[in-house]
Amino acid sequence: MLATVLTKTLRDRWKGATIGGVTLALMLLLGMAVYQDVDITFYQELPDAYRSLVNIPDNTDIGGLAYGAMYGSYGALTLAGLAVSSGSAAVAREERFGTLGLLLGNPKSRTHILASKAGSTIVLVALATAIMWAAGVMVPEILDVDVSGMRVGSLMIHMFINALFYGFLALALSAWTGKTAIASGVSAGVIFVSFFAAGLLPLVEGFESVVKAFPWYYFQGSQPVVNGVDWGHLAVLLAGIAFFAGAALVGVNRRDLRNQEIGVTLVDRLRSSPLTNKVVDRLAGSTRVSRIWVKTASEHQGLLIVTAYIMFLVMGVIIGPMYALIDDSLLDLADQFPETMLALFGGGDMSTPEGFYQIETFGLMAPIAVMVVTLTIAARALAGEEANRTMGLLLANPIKRSKVVVEKAGAMTVYAVAVGFAVFAGVALGSVLGGLGMNIGNIAATSLLAMLVGMVFGALSLAVSAGTGRMRAAIFVPIGVALMLHVLNALTEINEGISGWARLSPFYYYLGSDPLLNGMNWGHGAVLAALIVGLVALSVWLFQRRDLRQTG
Repeated sequence: MLATVLTKTLRDRWKGATIGGVTLALMLLLGMAVYQDVDITFYQELPDAYRSLVNIPDNTDIGGLAYGAMYGSYGALTLAGLAVSSGSAAVAREERFGTLGLLLGNPKSRTHILASKAGSTIVLVALATAIMWAAGVMVPEILDVDVSGMRVGSLMIHMFINALFYGFLALALSAWTGKTAIASGVSAGVIFVSFFAAGLLPLVEGFESVVKAFPWYYFQGSQPVVNGVDWGHLAVLLAGIAFFAGAALVGVNRRDLRNQEIGVTLVDRLRSSPLTNKVVDRLAGSTRVSRIWVKTASEHQGLLIVTAYIMFLVMGVIIGPMYALIDDSLLDLADQFPETMLALFGGGDMSTPEGFYQIETFGLMAPIAVMVVTLTIAARALAGEEANRTMGLLLANPIKRSKVVVEKAGAMTVYAVAVGFAVFAGVALGSVLGGLGMNIGNIAATSLLAMLVGMVFGALSLAVSAGTGRMRAAIFVPIGVALMLHVLNALTEINEGISGWARLSPFYYYLGSDPLLNGMNWGHGAVLAALIVGLVALSVWLFQRRDLRQTG
């Protein structure tokens, strides 16, 4: 029956939605508590374009600032990410694990299965939204903050529909390709490009109307927390959802489905070339898996290509010329703003190229990009092998558990370095094309620190994977911890009374020394490197002492 597939999917994935909703609710509580001790009158005098960038409503107060920063930015991105995770796994994950044939062996059509998976995506996003909605009502009561005039319900409705738009985009891609990496990677790219376009384009003279081409505009453009539900904007998103649902239905019914995930890896392609086959054969080793890290790295090539491309071109090369096009009067005005204004996005002075790149690229996007690849590899490194029932085959070879962990960590490191280099190359080229004159050494230092902070949470994911054998825990626990620590670090810059807590967050050791202006802080880099080594060592210890699971 349809309900059986639906309820099983909900049973398998409800924890992630709950953790995401609770984490964001706690962030709202923390943020609203901190904002009570901050003079926020200067926010009300900012230009419309700047308030749009960080989703701060007009005539804001403590409630509006907290809702805009915590829910309108972090919350909307997280909720959309949860929807993409569910949508991309809908068909492709069943194919990857070879269970789709078992489902279709029952009296269930492809359409019924797709409808069940789509229904589960809607319910999971609704669950996280409901938790955030409840917190949005209760937190102001707990803290005695006046939020009269704030329409948290309207904001939640917009966030819910916005998340489903990207979730159904991932569903359509999953149905047409059968590949989770493509479905999640492309959808995540659309999210982040749209998110930053909605904030950046209003800053560029003559491009104000272009923002309407990006779906994120229809989430935040009408400022629903102040003005209520904009049914015209929601209609655009709902039309997109309906289109993606129809496309998914056509795709899943006309495509030859696979029994399990197959494909030509990067290693296979290099082996087929006479120019590289000898080198790759030597690196890859024999059938005794002497080079586990090469095999692991080759399994995630699509994710790396999409992530590196976005960071190099969209968040690196394009930002430089775009900054050069921004109206000078806005830049002069920005020079008068306190640096804490955009602390939640990494801080920085938008009147300088370094500050602009820090807010747009390094503050959030660079560490997120590194985390995307490190968490994916780390979660699947051990827990994924157990879920696929291949860990036993791997350990049947004369290889120690510790070597498996270390080589999986090596693959994670290779990917982190590749994304870090893409960030460096993109920003450096963007600076040259825009004539910004940024220091190349400082760009390299900041890119290296971004790589390290992303690897910290990748190593945490590896430790959770080693200790629990569960992929979902290895993904959602580091994401939740990263969100909380990033917000903690940002709020310490806003409220001096809690500034001492900043050193508890790895993000303090990332941008706390302003590396784009001051260059590499080797002490901060050493702290991040020590955290990575310590977490990998913990992973080895946990993996050696745990009975392995036979299923995921």
